[in-house]
Amino acid sequence: MTTTEAMARSHSHGAGTQATHSSRADRPTSFDPAAIPVPHGREEEWRFTPLNRIDFLFDEANYTAQNLRAEAEVHSGVTFEIVHPDDERISPILAPGDRTAVVSWAQANEVNFIDIPAQTAVEKPIYVNTVGQGLECASQRIYVRCGEASSAVVVLGHTGHTRLNQTVEIDAADSANLTVISVHEWEDDSTHASNHRIRAGRETELKHYVVTLGGDLVRQCTDTEFTHERGHIEMNGVYFVDADQHLEHRPYIAHTEPNCYSRVTYKGALQGDNAHSVWVGDCLIGERADGTDTYELNRNLVLTEGAKADSVPNLEIENGEIEGAGHASATGRFDDEQLFYLMSRGISEFDARRLVVRGFFAELINQLGIEELQEHLMESIEAELEAGGAMELPAEIGA
Repeated sequence: MTTTEAMARSHSHGAGTQATHSSRADRPTSFDPAAIPVPHGREEEWRFTPLNRIDFLFDEANYTAQNLRAEAEVHSGVTFEIVHPDDERISPILAPGDRTAVVSWAQANEVNFIDIPAQTAVEKPIYVNTVGQGLECASQRIYVRCGEASSAVVVLGHTGHTRLNQTVEIDAADSANLTVISVHEWEDDSTHASNHRIRAGRETELKHYVVTLGGDLVRQCTDTEFTHERGHIEMNGVYFVDADQHLEHRPYIAHTEPNCYSRVTYKGALQGDNAHSVWVGDCLIGERADGTDTYELNRNLVLTEGAKADSVPNLEIENGEIEGAGHASATGRFDDEQLFYLMSRGISEFDARRLVVRGFFAELINQLGIEELQEHLMESIEAELEAGGAMELPAEIGA
């Protein structure tokens, strides 16, 4: 669906509509908060979310006038500016699709704009850091534009204390090669609703990573748009959920153009009472999307009793002329055979558990291609393990 189609769709649903929509593509979208009402918790897109821990982000009256600004470390040829939302260089991507997304849009009075010009190869990662300064509700909009035949890696860092409602738009032009890594390491009292909307052009290679390791409640939704054929999108995620945390990820791949490729892979681990992860992966293959090749996967490793993982892969196919489509979901505990194999070779149970968890996450983290970031994330995961006590439990735990 193009941006124009999304805007048109938003006007086809009346204000206050509470209808149930069987298809992800048919859910209301709009740039007007009045068109997407406050949820009551029974809607499909909200049924897993504890609304009493995020509902303050639904009300526009709760927000500070000042948007939360990011700070960027840029390199030669790349620009970072704070610009007005009407800046002609910014082309809105799709339209907001839930209450937090539309309120974030309405409250954003400035844009953190990262511009990578056409034909530019950026050798070093571009770091864009957001530091929360308090628990007042704030909006933020980040726009990453990668010009035709350019290549870059952008790392979005998030730390501190916050109640943040965020919009991230990623615009990758034809033949661009762009990687965007969003790392959430909030303090334990933080709430973050993040809505990413991605546009990929003809023969574009776009990789999108989400790493969530902190916060009280983090809800990250990603929508995608192929504008031409032969687009390539990979969406990967890593999350570690501690006691009483709620971490929710909702990637959506919409194949509307021919011969496009997508892969979605998310992995999470959970430990502690009331640790709760939610992963809902939606994929649509439209009528025009001949030659589509897509697959989505979610795996969860439950480390202790009292943790819960909800995993829902959805695949909607409207076209039989495709290369391939599939999905898979698995949730389980430590593999006893793996632990026995390691321990039978003289490795302590503590180290065996650590090695199993490292191996579980290493597949995705090692794809980031930034050695210092990879090391930092693995160290953070090990610190979470030790602090949560999962490493000290006996091998037999409840699934």
